[in-house]
This record gives sequence, structure tokens and C-alpha cells, in this order.
Amino acid sequence: MKIKTTRRQFLQFSASAMAGLFVSSPLLALASTGGQRSLTFFHTHTEEYLKVRHTPGLRSIANQRKINKFLRDFRTETVHPIDPGLLDIICAVQSRGGSRGVIEVISGYRSPKTNRELRKKSRGVAQKSLHMEGRAIDIRIRDLSTRHLRDVAVYLGAGGVGYYSKSDFVHLDTGDCRTW
Repeated sequence: MKIKTTRRQFLQFSASAMAGLFVSSPLLALASTGGQRSLTFFHTHTEEYLKVRHTPGLRSIANQRKINKFLRDFRTETVHPIDPGLLDIICAVQSRGGSRGVIEVISGYRSPKTNRELRKKSRGVAQKSLHMEGRAIDIRIRDLSTRHLRDVAVYLGAGGVGYYSKSDFVHLDTGDCRTW
């Protein structure tokens, strides 16, 4: 796996390290390089678009409301709080992967009812899915292969990463660091 690091990212990381800041993961190193990112989402089921500006580590109530509504359970129209850490992970994946592409959302929040229904149809749906807590998202990014998206997310070590090559998407979550 080849991960690109810009000279600027390297220098900023080096400066942080020399200043005595301890960076425990590549995700935190990337967040320390800072900067607001423009994220453009497309929901594959509702065909809605959402564009937000996000700065990793900072929280915007206005953005949070938009994200919560956009990533709602489209089957039941249930809106649930989404973990802002998911946006931090997506920003880091895009930055480290050299992407500015549209983020295609396959699944965001799932109500317990929807999760039960999906479990009846597929063994790949977890009974205690983090989707039901607003802590998981299934995506692909238009200008990254899902394999590269997965590799970058695994490298960042920021949570769970599931790779579904046949369905062409990657699951990201803010739970424990693990892969499947």
C-alpha cells in the first residue's frame, strides 16, 4: 500500500513532534495538519446531495443538524445524532488518499427496526451494529477505489474498517480499531 504524504504535511508533523507534542495515531497527525475541508455527499438511496465544510476536531451545530438529517434512516425517516468523529475520519481518509471526490453514502444511521429487517436478508448485518448508534457509515468515494479507501482507513487506525469488495463500499465506524 502506498500512502502519499505531502512535504507540507511532513513539515507540519515534524514541527509538532519537535514542539513536544505526542501524536498517537496517523489520524491525529493528520488532524494536526488542520484546515477546513469541503465535503460533498451523495446519498445513493435518496439521491440527495449535501455539501458541508468541516474542520477535524471542531464541532458545528448547524453542520451537525444537516448531517443528522442527511444520514437519517431513509427507510423510516428517523433522524439520530451522528458521531462527529465519522466526519473527522472521512476528512482524514480524503486528505491522506489525495481525494476531493464526492462521498457516496450507502448507509448512515439505521433504526433498530431497519437493522432487524436487514439482518433477516443478510448475514453481514451485525445485531449490535454501530449504525444504530450513529457511529458508522458505509461509503465509497468517487475518485478513490474502494480498495485504496480501505487501505488508507486501515492505516489511519481510527476505528472499524470493513471492506465489501463485491458490493463496492467500505464501512467506517468510530468503534474499536478492527478490520474485516
